[in-house]
Amino acid sequence: MFGGANRDRLDGGSGFDLLRGGPSNDSCSNGEDVAGCELGWLPATVDPGATELLELTDLAIVLALLALASVLAGRIGLSAIPVFIAAGILLGPFSPVLPTIVEPSEGTELLSRLGVILLLFFLGLEFSYERLTQARRTVTTGGLIDLAVNGGLGLALGYLLMGPGAEALLIAGLVYISSSGIVTRALFDLRRLADDETDLVLGILVFEDLAIAVFLGLVSALAAGEAVGTLDIAGTAGLALAFVLLFLLASRWAHHVFDRLTPRLDREQLLLGALAVAVGGAALANLAGLSEAVGALLAGVLLSGSAVRDAIEQQLMGLRDFAAAIFFFAFGLQVDLGRLDEAGLWLAIAVPIAILGKLVGGFLAARATGFTRPQGVNVGAALVPRGEFTIILAQLAVAGVALDAEFRERVGPFAGLLVLATAVVGVVLMRESRPIGRALFPRRVVRTGGAEGGGRNA
Repeated sequence: MFGGANRDRLDGGSGFDLLRGGPSNDSCSNGEDVAGCELGWLPATVDPGATELLELTDLAIVLALLALASVLAGRIGLSAIPVFIAAGILLGPFSPVLPTIVEPSEGTELLSRLGVILLLFFLGLEFSYERLTQARRTVTTGGLIDLAVNGGLGLALGYLLMGPGAEALLIAGLVYISSSGIVTRALFDLRRLADDETDLVLGILVFEDLAIAVFLGLVSALAAGEAVGTLDIAGTAGLALAFVLLFLLASRWAHHVFDRLTPRLDREQLLLGALAVAVGGAALANLAGLSEAVGALLAGVLLSGSAVRDAIEQQLMGLRDFAAAIFFFAFGLQVDLGRLDEAGLWLAIAVPIAILGKLVGGFLAARATGFTRPQGVNVGAALVPRGEFTIILAQLAVAGVALDAEFRERVGPFAGLLVLATAVVGVVLMRESRPIGRALFPRRVVRTGGAEGGGRNA
């Protein structure tokens, strides 16, 4: 399902695409790399009898249950994200207690991708070009610290579990990158968008997405047993940076053009036009070898200075919430709790490392960029959830013909359960990060004027 971020490949018939990662269309059509095709890298040859779209009855059941889940989450004071994921587990093909009610399909995949696009598009609407460029030092410093801490821990974990090699690099990627979709939805739910430290969280997410564009090309080639040259890596990195810079430069003037057009648009036309910008930005990023999330975020930045920004948010908010709910539910459909025993030891080691690594990395990044210690706790907690890219990397690993067979067998359930654990723990930590920060770092009171004097916060 989440392999959709890398579906359309331009590989020139080589059977592999370094820039985008994963097997080519020819590989699937020729019957090669069956695991990769089945796991959603590419549609391969479609079985006419297979269910390609989400059935209307399935959609009705899903929406009714998601509505109940949302009410339940509100009653217990929890973000709806883990509740939506749990609903997907219970109703999906790997349910531990119920017969299968909903199967993953092309319909759920499409809605999932739209959910991530709209979540990041809305986040981009909150961040103007000026706000992002002013935070460029924050993005670079915070991103490098996050990479050093969590990339380093992931690599050490990979070396511990599998020894040196491509498998260790893949485990490092699984542990390193946070989920843009889950983090963004939690920021909306918890009303954290206006917080100063949210700029740092956003910057680290953008940095991670840029880094993963290069990383995907590297480990994809290694997983397929191909050599990777320095020029290949440099070319991928250069293309990714050029794409972001072009979008940021365009955002200085794009809202002026949009404001000239919008007075002539009615409500329906405004909705469709804004949706076209959001999906178009994601599609361009996809073609450039970046994640759709980065493209959607930058598309939001393009329109962040527009006079109709608030109207765009009002028009698309309902669609955003619907598609985002499907995204989290669809992830739950893929989690197989029955395979916990296959990756139990790996998870027992990796989950604490993954959580502590983000807490420490986020805290250090916040302190290095001038934020307070309680704000550092907020940043670290926000970065804990892993998600869509962890699943994509796991799919790549399963399809990697040059990788260890035992690793390929374990990495699928390991990644799914790692994402589930960090998503649930991360969202809870985000909700409680402020009281945790106050408890760990209470404000000191400086006494003045003797014992009877008043005090002030230090």
